Amino acid sequence: MTSPAAKKSAPPVSALEPERLRPDFPILQSRVHGKPLVYLDNAASSQMPRAVIERWVRYQEREHANVHRAVHALSETATREYEAARHTAMRFINAREAREIIFTRGTTEGINLVMHGFGRAFINQGDEIILSAMEHHSNIVPWQMLCEERGARLRVIPMNDAGELLLDEYEKLFNPRTKLVALVHVSNALGTVNPVRGMIRAAHQHGVPVLLDGAQATPHMRVDVQDLDCDFYAFSGHKMCGPTGIGVLYGKAGLLEKMQPYQGGGDMILSVTFEKTTYNALPYKFEAGTPPIAAAITLGAAMDYLTAVGMERIAQHEQALLSYATGQLREIKGVKLIGAARDKAAVLSFTLEGIHPHDAGTLLDLEGVAIRAGHHCAQPVMQRFGVPATARASFAFYNTFAEVDALIAGIHKVQKVFA
Repeated sequence: MTSPAAKKSAPPVSALEPERLRPDFPILQSRVHGKPLVYLDNAASSQMPRAVIERWVRYQEREHANVHRAVHALSETATREYEAARHTAMRFINAREAREIIFTRGTTEGINLVMHGFGRAFINQGDEIILSAMEHHSNIVPWQMLCEERGARLRVIPMNDAGELLLDEYEKLFNPRTKLVALVHVSNALGTVNPVRGMIRAAHQHGVPVLLDGAQATPHMRVDVQDLDCDFYAFSGHKMCGPTGIGVLYGKAGLLEKMQPYQGGGDMILSVTFEKTTYNALPYKFEAGTPPIAAAITLGAAMDYLTAVGMERIAQHEQALLSYATGQLREIKGVKLIGAARDKAAVLSFTLEGIHPHDAGTLLDLEGVAIRAGHHCAQPVMQRFGVPATARASFAFYNTFAEVDALIAGIHKVQKVFA
């Protein structure tokens, strides 16, 4: 096992040079407790580049007005830029049409929208919904609420000790009562990349639609919803260099047309009388009230930034970081990795023998290293692996191999304190 002074293995070769991109991110120049910030909590929220920040400011300074509701110049500009962001999102995930892109507050609201609009229309007493054992709470709780309301039930795909879903068991869960599969694309707690294309194909063979939670996928890999053939796909802006309070729900137009609106109010209507309301066309019937205009426009800028960097290059660099960090962590006595799937995103969950993750996170913060400590809103995952919580380091394309070294050095200091 290595000691802090032991010679480190050379980092792998990366096609992306993060040092050239880091000046784009003002916050990465910060110091924390007198130490350079090493930001490794990207699965919770990524950082925002200057170009995206400036797009937010430009809207507020020069373009701010409500959309779809006036004929004056500012409103026309805001409407044009808001709808341009919708087309950017359409291209980013390769949706067929812009009307299949619904702006939401984030992944959680997207899932809740599907629960209300699809679930309440098509799921009834005795019906079943398939989830996986590695879901985030936001893809568990809404379906529990629906099941309690309708007398439906959840079926759970189990996973093995590596954090991989048991696909044979998944196939056995389908029956005539199965009405929906709701599945995480990439686990926020384990980093597991699920084989969703094949899982979607299996569900469709039974005539069952599939919702994917893509919060941890869209920032790190190329997502093509037409290639996946998923029926719904939800993701958040703040995990992909965008602002908080904005996200996207993709839905196949045919399904969205059949769904009832999630909320009622302005802009989601064509006409209103006290006797009857006629709803607006897609996507507007799901965007009640004044939408998050500035956030949507800024998210469009974030997608443009990621596209310019290159999603393939981002994925390659993050895999190199993951490989290097995994090798380093495995050499430290007392470290246990939680989640060792063969196909992983750049997320490392681990425990330190005799040290609570919260204590580890606090001491690492004193070294300037920001990680996550807790159950990561995935308590069933923690229960599956018999731990109350984990420490989690999650990487983005702007992270460097030197920052991995800083994490490893910080863990050695944590262990020294508790020795």
